[in-house]
Amino acid sequence: MQRIIVRPIEMKQTIPIIALIISMVIWSVSGIAIKHALIVLPPFTMIVMRFVPAVLLMLIIGIICRHHSLFCLQKMDLRDLPLFLIAGTCQPFLYYLLETYSYAALNSPTIAETLLSTSPLLSPIFAAVLLGERVTKYNIWGILISTIGVFVLTLAGGTDYSIGSYWGVLLAFAAVSAAVVDSIMMRKAPLRYSSLSFVFYTQLISLMYFIPIWWIKEGPEAINNLQFTIHHSQLMTALGCVAYLTVFASVTAFILFCYALRQVGVTQANAFNNIRPAFTALWMFLFFDEILPWAKWLGIVFIIFGLFICQKQEKKHNY
Repeated sequence: MQRIIVRPIEMKQTIPIIALIISMVIWSVSGIAIKHALIVLPPFTMIVMRFVPAVLLMLIIGIICRHHSLFCLQKMDLRDLPLFLIAGTCQPFLYYLLETYSYAALNSPTIAETLLSTSPLLSPIFAAVLLGERVTKYNIWGILISTIGVFVLTLAGGTDYSIGSYWGVLLAFAAVSAAVVDSIMMRKAPLRYSSLSFVFYTQLISLMYFIPIWWIKEGPEAINNLQFTIHHSQLMTALGCVAYLTVFASVTAFILFCYALRQVGVTQANAFNNIRPAFTALWMFLFFDEILPWAKWLGIVFIIFGLFICQKQEKKHNY
C-alpha cells in the first residue's frame, strides 16, 4: 500500500530558505533605490556605476576567501563558456537594462515590483521542460495563491490605478523572461563553481555589453553633468542608492539566491519572488507614507500562505 504524507519544510531546507528571504528583502528595496538614483543619473551610467565596483568587490572576496566553498573564485573552464555567456546576457545585462527602463516608465515602485515578481508563473514550465524538475501540485497551488496575493496587494485600496507607460509593462515582462532563463543556467552550472564564481563571471560578461553601450549613449555627457552637480544633495542620495545596489543587491543577494536555487530548485526558489512586492509595500508604507489599507495586508497574508504551500513536500512511504 502506498501513502503520500505531506510534511512541512525539512530542516535541510531551512538555510536555503533563509537565504532566499534575505535576498528578497534586499531586492525589495532595489526598486526604491533605482527610482531615486534615476532622478540624477542616466540609466546606463547608474548600471555601470553599480556593476563595476560589484565585480571588483567579488574579485577581492574570491581572492581572500579562496579556501571557502561558497566564496572562492574558480577559473572558468572554456567548455562552460557558452553557459556563462547565456546567463550573463540574460542577467544582469538584459534583466537590469529592461528593469531599469521599466522603473523609469512605471509610476510606482510597488507596481514595478509586482510585474517583476511574476517569474514564479513561468519558472515551473521552464524548469520542467529544460531541466526535468518535478513540479508538484503544491508548487502550482502555492504559486497561484501567492500570485493572487501579489495582485491584491497591488490593486486593492488605491484611488489612482494609472500604471504609466505601457512600455513599462512590456519591459517588465521581458525582464522576467530573461531572469527565468538565467535561473535555468544557474541550475545547470556545474557544482564545482561556487555561487560567487557564477555571479562574478555572469556580471563580468554583462559589463562587456554595458560599458560600450554606456560610452556611446551617455558616457562623456554623463561625466560632464556629474561635474556640475557634484554638490547637489540629490546626487549624494543617488550615490548612496548606487552603493546599496552594488554591495547588497548585486553581490550579497545574488550570491545568496544562487546558493539557495542550487539547493531547492528553480520552481521553489523563484516562488519567493512573490514576497518582493510585499516587502516593497511595507518599506513604502514605513518610510514614504504610501497607504497600506487592510486589503493590502490581506494580499501579504495570501503571499506568505502561498509560499508555505509551495514549499510543502510529498514523501512516499511503502507499507
